[in-house]
Amino acid sequence: MSYIENNLMPNEYLVHEGKVHWFIFVPSVAMFIIGSVINSGASAEESPAAWMFAALLITFALFSFVKAVLFKISTELAVTNKRVIAKVGFIRRSTIELNHNKVESFNIDQSIFGRIFGFGTVIVGGTGGGKTPIPSIVDPMEFRKQVMCIVDEDHSSS
Repeated sequence: MSYIENNLMPNEYLVHEGKVHWFIFVPSVAMFIIGSVINSGASAEESPAAWMFAALLITFALFSFVKAVLFKISTELAVTNKRVIAKVGFIRRSTIELNHNKVESFNIDQSIFGRIFGFGTVIVGGTGGGKTPIPSIVDPMEFRKQVMCIVDEDHSSS
C-alpha cells in the first residue's frame, strides 16, 4: 500500500495523482549507448584509455539508471479533497503535506524538453515561505489545475 493511501484522514479521498515522467531515464540510456559505441570501437589492448572511459561511462549509466528507477518508484504526489501530499525517497523519506488553506503558491518550471515531452518541476509554496520542488512530474499543468480547482472549491465553500 502506498504512503498516500496509508495516510489518508477520515473522510479524505484522492482527487488527482501525479506521476514521474519517463524522461528521467534518458540521461542514463544516452550514457549507456555512448559508452557502448566507444567500447565497440576500442579494445583494451589497442586503446586502453578509450576502453577505460567507455567502461566508466557504462558503469555510471547503470548507477544513474538505478537512481532514476528508485526515484520513480519512491515518489508519490497527490491532491486529496483536503490537502496536497508529496513524498520522495526510498530509504530517506521527505514529505510535504499542505492543507488546502496553507497552499500559498503553486509554480511550474518547464525546460524546452519538458514542454516538448510533457513534464516539469512542480514547486509548492506554503504559507511561511517554504517552497518544495518536485522534479520530472508528468503534465504539471494538469496537476496544478487539479490543485487550484480543489483549493478554490474549499475557499468558496468557507
